[in-house]
Amino acid sequence: MRVLVVAEFYPSQRDPVLGVWAHRQALAARDAGAQVKVMVLHRVVPSRAALAAGPVAALGALGKLAREPRTQVRDGLEVFYVPYVSPERGRSYAAWGKWAAPSLGLAMARLHRRFPFELVHAHNAVPAGDAVRRVSALRALNAPLVVSVHGGDVLYTAERIAGGEQAVRAAFAKARLVLANSEGIAELARAHGAHETQVVHLGTDLPPLTRAQRGGGGAPALVTVAHLVGRKRHADVLRALAVLTPRHPTLRYAVVGDGPERGALEALAARLEIAERVDFHGQVPHETAVELARDCTLFVMPSTEEAFGVAYVEAMAGRVPAIGCRGEPGPEEIAAAGDGMVLVPPGDIERLTQRIDELLSDPHRLHEARQRARATVAANFTWERCGRQTVEAYERALR
Repeated sequence: MRVLVVAEFYPSQRDPVLGVWAHRQALAARDAGAQVKVMVLHRVVPSRAALAAGPVAALGALGKLAREPRTQVRDGLEVFYVPYVSPERGRSYAAWGKWAAPSLGLAMARLHRRFPFELVHAHNAVPAGDAVRRVSALRALNAPLVVSVHGGDVLYTAERIAGGEQAVRAAFAKARLVLANSEGIAELARAHGAHETQVVHLGTDLPPLTRAQRGGGGAPALVTVAHLVGRKRHADVLRALAVLTPRHPTLRYAVVGDGPERGALEALAARLEIAERVDFHGQVPHETAVELARDCTLFVMPSTEEAFGVAYVEAMAGRVPAIGCRGEPGPEEIAAAGDGMVLVPPGDIERLTQRIDELLSDPHRLHEARQRARATVAANFTWERCGRQTVEAYERALR
């Protein structure tokens, strides 16, 4: 089975962390028996932040984009970066598929001559799925379309972007099968026009059981691995840490990731007088982020609009229990699969504080949560399982 994966978010030389989950799913599908090649929609336009910083910063950002090698090999996968340009995101994101389609179509036609792919798997309806469905040669290539929904299409693009609903529905209408990373997202995809859906959970690797953990004997530590944006609710964890200080004076908080909220979070930590116990690591390589999480005691991310949350299961695989937000598709599904995941109401800092305190104050309960967290991931959320389910979905679409 020959499969072409098309994605907007994918690791690159300039950003090796971006979309690493799409790369890992492609590797998992390859390891499960599919032949896979990847095309990345490579937008050669500086970010809004770079443009706002002035001409020198904008030119520097443009130079980095232009120097990205068009063909790369990542973990044995051949990856093609297909350049395109489009207007500013806020005004035109729903139409980015239209802007990317001409160059994508040419690249697909060239690739098909030496790698006659039988199926195209687009990550997200917009812009990747929309770009693929606009490629006029797709019908002639006789390659059905599968679209993966990771949350953004149905939680953001269709709801908040002008023209987003129409673009998402058009991609879903073209797709023979829509893959969702949780049942809640599958339900939303059907509400936005998806005909056939299938849940395929993303996964993680299981580290050796003999691996030592900081949480097993050193000072207790909370950790969040996420982009620093408001919906991830880092501020709630900071406030909980401040309340917990008298009972757990050695407790620390590791913040792994970067984003527009970093300055505000650092200022909040200072106002709460806990800055000396909060470590802002910034964006680090994916493997480093996973190791940092697994060296801590509890993974805490009471985020909203959480379609799945690979970071939860990555921590849980290393026997680090997780705390997420009740009512969110991903955390609810992870918690329903087994133990090791605790849910709190959204925005309820008092309940969040209680749950952290309960686990830190009861070594036996914490030990049990560690063991069950790993068992839950081993049974439900490995990359091996994801690869098998992905290839089964491809076979279903081809039938």
